[in-house]
Amino acid sequence: MWIIVMFDLPTDTKKARKAYHEFRKRLLNDGFSMLQFSVYARHTPSEENAVVHETRVKAFLPDDGEVRLLKITDKQFERMKVFNGKTRKATEKAPKQLTLF
Repeated sequence: MWIIVMFDLPTDTKKARKAYHEFRKRLLNDGFSMLQFSVYARHTPSEENAVVHETRVKAFLPDDGEVRLLKITDKQFERMKVFNGKTRKATEKAPKQLTLF
């Protein structure tokens, strides 16, 4: 399962910029990676673990702006299409699944 956090936070004042950077830093510390500006994603092994990270994101929401959280399956994430302009970049690979016997 993937958690995608999309946010639009103000940066018009020094206090707002500090809140923006703090929110972004906390996402990174919680294992999220930037997909593109203001869009971060994290892989979780289960729905229960996704709820844990959702709760963490809710705990450090800034006072201003808008934050959206989307949970999708590995299969849905795999179907994502990425289009680039003239400079081509390699698309990130999905993490390898752990197999237990």
